[in-house]
Amino acid sequence: MPACPTGFARIPVQTAGANTRRRRLPDCAILPLGVQYIRLLRLGQWTKNLLVFAALLFTGSLDRVEAVRLATVAFIAMGLISSATYVFNDLVDASKDRLHPTKRLRPLACGTAKQAPAAALGAGCLAAGLLLGFLVRPAVLEFLLVYIALQVAYNLGVRSVPVADVFLVSLGFVIRAGLGAAAIGASISGWLLFCTMALALLLSLGKRRHEFIVMGEDRASSRAGLSGYTREALDALLLMSACCAALSYGVYAIESSTARIHPALIVTALFVFYGVARYVYLVFAENEGGEPDALLVGDGHILLSVILFVVAVAMAFRGMQIPIVGGGR
Repeated sequence: MPACPTGFARIPVQTAGANTRRRRLPDCAILPLGVQYIRLLRLGQWTKNLLVFAALLFTGSLDRVEAVRLATVAFIAMGLISSATYVFNDLVDASKDRLHPTKRLRPLACGTAKQAPAAALGAGCLAAGLLLGFLVRPAVLEFLLVYIALQVAYNLGVRSVPVADVFLVSLGFVIRAGLGAAAIGASISGWLLFCTMALALLLSLGKRRHEFIVMGEDRASSRAGLSGYTREALDALLLMSACCAALSYGVYAIESSTARIHPALIVTALFVFYGVARYVYLVFAENEGGEPDALLVGDGHILLSVILFVVAVAMAFRGMQIPIVGGGR
């Protein structure tokens, strides 16, 4: 077989007697090797780390240059740590991922990325993330270490325990929100953290439900914890999480100390409610939910809800008044 161009994955051939013919491979196998290792970092998943900016938004600090700088560096640190965990997870799960209809296209499962360079890449991201976190504030480093501990616990066995698996994943989102607050030296409402947890549970359960349906009877081969769920349990837990997320944010937008100073925050609840309702609709009516980050930018309704939500929060902190809503109790 002719040598492949430098920097590209070799396309194998299938031999049958004296004849050879080229076998079509998944798209992952024809990308440059450098791109394969960039794909390992799952940069698209960094959208989850936007929660780091929540404290910046809800403390009205978007106009504080130093706070924005600290939050941005903390965001990058969290992104590097999460990318490192993705790399190590893929190293551990490569054999199982080959049995999954979409995960089999990941570089390590596909065989186009090698284990040793991948491990080095993950270690480099881990070290860089921890260093950046320490440079922002020691408290940020502590949050990063707690996040890493959660990931270790997840991979050591919690991932196989129904309900506990999604709770641990959801705690990772709470860590992101808390890390953002620590980065700028701010506190964050308990109601907002509760809402973050509930929203993360909603997204995690939607992903589990999608995988439960797609994998069918082979679900245990892809994710051990899936075999402990039932379709009815996933549906019930997902609806419970949706209700908790919407209601807890509603309480925050009305009863929190921040909302009493800025009563127009109640308007933002409309976009949260609509975004949650739209997500539930997509999960049940369209069997979506397998890639929550893709829905965030791929569904126009959810994307518009997020944009209007951010605009409404900014306007509330700039003193927007709603005549029929009072504050300062």
